[in-house]
Amino acid sequence: MKGADIMQNTATCNFNVRMDTALKQQCEALYHSLGLNLTTAINIFLRKSLQEGGLPFELKHPKYNETTLAAMVEARQLANNPNAKRYNNIEEALQELKR
Repeated sequence: MKGADIMQNTATCNFNVRMDTALKQQCEALYHSLGLNLTTAINIFLRKSLQEGGLPFELKHPKYNETTLAAMVEARQLANNPNAKRYNNIEEALQELKR
């Protein structure tokens, strides 16, 4: 489908999407700050998808630096270690850090 073909059909239809309420509110605020409403932003996304022949962005696994990867491994190990120190609230954890 060519770009001109995308614009020729001006008939509209309703499109219902279920999404997280907070996500919708955040996106509405973002697009409002750009002078758009959510409907216009979704239409832009769909038109760009047709132009690109797929998603208009690269879909890939995030890349983390070595420090972040090490912290993630440590966090998993601690979460799975039944002998690791546990805290009931943030204040308890902060008191431990002050020692």
